[in-house]
Amino acid sequence: MANSNLTSAKKAKNDEFYTQYHDIEKEINAYLEYNPDVFKNKTILMPCDDPEWSNFTKFFAQNFTRFGLKKLISTSFAPDSKPYKNGYQPSLFEVNDPQNDEYKTIKNGKIFTLTKDKSGDGKIDVDDLEWSYLKGDGDFNSAEIKKLRDEADIIITNPPFSLFRDFLAWIVDADKQFLIIGNMNATTYKEVFPLIKENLMWFGPSISSGDREFQVPDNYPLDAAGWRVDEGGKKYLRIKGVRWFTNLDHGRRHQPLELMTSSDNFRFNKKLIGRKAYDKYVNYDALEIPFTGAIPKDYEGEMGVPITFLDKYSPEQFTIIGSNLTHGIPMSEVAQKGTYAQGGPSFYTDNGDGTYKRIYTRILIKHKK
Repeated sequence: MANSNLTSAKKAKNDEFYTQYHDIEKEINAYLEYNPDVFKNKTILMPCDDPEWSNFTKFFAQNFTRFGLKKLISTSFAPDSKPYKNGYQPSLFEVNDPQNDEYKTIKNGKIFTLTKDKSGDGKIDVDDLEWSYLKGDGDFNSAEIKKLRDEADIIITNPPFSLFRDFLAWIVDADKQFLIIGNMNATTYKEVFPLIKENLMWFGPSISSGDREFQVPDNYPLDAAGWRVDEGGKKYLRIKGVRWFTNLDHGRRHQPLELMTSSDNFRFNKKLIGRKAYDKYVNYDALEIPFTGAIPKDYEGEMGVPITFLDKYSPEQFTIIGSNLTHGIPMSEVAQKGTYAQGGPSFYTDNGDGTYKRIYTRILIKHKK
């Protein structure tokens, strides 16, 4: 994506969020518990961050020795940096002056690297970070950042939500291990879902419900619910539907769900008490499962489950078949126009009065035998 488009996406969609230190720590610790050597002798690249602000850089620099890292690289995109002092607007001549380091951040991103103890205090941490300007602006699609990507073993960052699919494709193209943050609805993207279906990507272990708080830039408009300003004047927003996306293995994805028989579900599950059977889709042969806790253990056919199922998905227990975006007969071939809500591909259930209910995004699964 062109640099101008990247800047426009950030401004238009207001998706420049800074991940909290404790959220990073909780997620990373889960991988270490499963495999203590997961980061040993690895080079980690963290693009899409301003290393001067990034909690990713801070966390991994502080734990460089404990994790046994080989190298840490963090880069920033130039427009994310702070180009002006005291509100002063430089002239075009000043900006283009190659000798003018004061305003170089307007056109050049930064790169921070950490490999060894430089401060002489006997430990490797934030004080040993070395930095310089990049030759370009730090766009992840630039040849300069692609070279760093190819050098790295693992890519870890919080990319702008509006560029999630582009950034993920950039990682997959290089066949790298990764851990990135995005909105869970990204699972429905045609570029993303196949990776999940083929077990090439899955949700991380530390977030499975609720929302998460992110710091936002000082100029971010606080016109949505769930915001606060701390005593230091920093702004925060709570974002719903956030998930970690990764191909790093962790223990939770190998823990099978505890399931009940259909009859037990209807007798003991508060949300299902009083029902006698599951609905079936009228345009596809599968059961409609309204929430993950309602999955029966005694059904051998295909079932449609919400995308939140992926929080508890075990590849040893279930097979992912597809989704409402890839399966299902068009409703125009099943029912008369006006009896159902139109839209993109979806599953429908019978309301019993000649009309049909459009079901929200569903993933098709089946028990493994």
